[in-house]
Amino acid sequence: MEKDLAIAVLGALAQGTRLDVFRLLVRHEPDGVAAGDIARQLNVPQNTMSAHLGILARAGLVRSERHSRSIIYRADLDGLRALTLFLVKDCCAGNAELCAPLVAELTPCC
Repeated sequence: MEKDLAIAVLGALAQGTRLDVFRLLVRHEPDGVAAGDIARQLNVPQNTMSAHLGILARAGLVRSERHSRSIIYRADLDGLRALTLFLVKDCCAGNAELCAPLVAELTPCC
C-alpha cells in the first residue's frame, strides 16, 4: 500500500459513523449486512448511510453485492490487512522480539 492510499483509508475511518459501520461489518463477516439494516442498527438515515458506505467503498474498506432488491455490504478484509501491514511493516526496525506482543494480541482475534 502506498502512503497516499493509506492516508485515504485512514481518512475514511476518521469519522465516527464510518468507523462504527466498518466495525459492524467486520463483526458480521463473512455474511455481510444489508444497507438498510446497517442504517437501522446505527440509527442513521439511509441516505446518509449511503454516503458513508460510498466513502468506505472508495477507500477499499467495504465491498457490496446486490442480492435481489438488497445491497449486501461486507468488510474488505484485504483492505484492512493491507493497511495494517503498511502501518507495522517496519515495526521496531525489524526487531521481531519487540513486535511479538503486538502479533500475539492480534492472533487470538483472527
